[in-house]
Amino acid sequence: MVAPKRILVIDDDETVRRSCQRILTDRGYDVQTAASGKDGLDQARRGYFDCALVDLKMPDLDGMEIVRTARRSRGNMALLIITGYGDVDTAAEAVRLGVSDYIRKPFAPDEIAQAVAKALAKAPDPAAAAVLERVADEIKAASAKPEHFEHRSPQTVAEMLTRTIGVRKVTVSLLNVAILGILAGAYIGFGAQMATLVGSDAAAHVGAGLGQLLVGAAFSVGLMLVVIAGAELFTGNNLMITSVLGKEYGWGRMFGRWGVVYAANFIGSLLLVLIMYESGLWKMAAGAVGAKAVAIAGAKVSLPWAEAFFRGIGCNWLVCLAVWMALCSKDIAGKVLAIFFPITAFVALGYEHCVANMYLIPMGLMLKDVLATPPAGVNLESLTWARFITANLIPVTIGNIAGGAIFVGTAYWWAFLRGQKKKL
Repeated sequence: MVAPKRILVIDDDETVRRSCQRILTDRGYDVQTAASGKDGLDQARRGYFDCALVDLKMPDLDGMEIVRTARRSRGNMALLIITGYGDVDTAAEAVRLGVSDYIRKPFAPDEIAQAVAKALAKAPDPAAAAVLERVADEIKAASAKPEHFEHRSPQTVAEMLTRTIGVRKVTVSLLNVAILGILAGAYIGFGAQMATLVGSDAAAHVGAGLGQLLVGAAFSVGLMLVVIAGAELFTGNNLMITSVLGKEYGWGRMFGRWGVVYAANFIGSLLLVLIMYESGLWKMAAGAVGAKAVAIAGAKVSLPWAEAFFRGIGCNWLVCLAVWMALCSKDIAGKVLAIFFPITAFVALGYEHCVANMYLIPMGLMLKDVLATPPAGVNLESLTWARFITANLIPVTIGNIAGGAIFVGTAYWWAFLRGQKKKL
């Protein structure tokens, strides 16, 4: 019986180590991991490994130093670099030292498995000029306009969400999750604030339909900030259900993280409400912006429970599709376009987003008693904190979970991953 190839994964990120170990073990490799550069070097010196995956940036030791040492003492060991960034000089030295490839984060299971298989299939080649040219072009062309947008397939995104991204969301510290959740609440609040400003007079100039389209376009900045700048949004995290269905962890851990992110989003939204209120910017256009905020809040708390629920489904169906398509894209421009159209659509169509409402309705509650002239047709008596929770936030949240977790997460997991063996 042929002994399995031995792989060493050196990365200070626990999620990356666990993901690599799970992916490569499932493909028949004997995988060892190291949580620091020093530990990785020690293991490489003590034992034999056919291939090493090395993180480029670690707190205690630069990944290139590990590559140099490994090449001197283990000349025939295949080497790959795991990185989220790099530079041309580093790429040049890596190729000179016989590094087979760069694996860019976040990676799909097939991407890393194929890179390891390719590295093991051939001896280190210091003259791999083609690899150098590709890596250098990737680094230099970050701002160049490509002829077409590279993208990942829907099945690859399903695997990434299930095996790596979803796992990372339950393994990072609660403090990090809370901070990123607060930021997401504020980011969505920025989008809602922008939408309120545009909506205060758009319909009067371009009509109701085009006005709603402009409002939706303005709101899309919120999810762009969340996805591209990086934050934890409850509605997007509904896609974590793919990891539960893939048996990476249980329902309890998912619900626990949902609860933390939901509360943090609420805090971030209220923080922006306070900033907006104290800034006095709601007084713009002779108070028209503040009046629009109160009108929006009044309309939302007046929705029948069932309507709020079904509008919540439609909303997060589109929001999670926007997140899904953004993961398909490998560049910033592609992510922007992937987010813009679904988010514009959900707002223009009048769907309900629980985190956006954590900003919009409290903003109306803050302003309803300070406006010189309340907006016509708004029942201020029904605009209360109690109705905000019971008549809007609860049904919209439940609808959002159904729209994102069932119609996107579960649907795509069922279509692409059902029947696959659990990654051990």
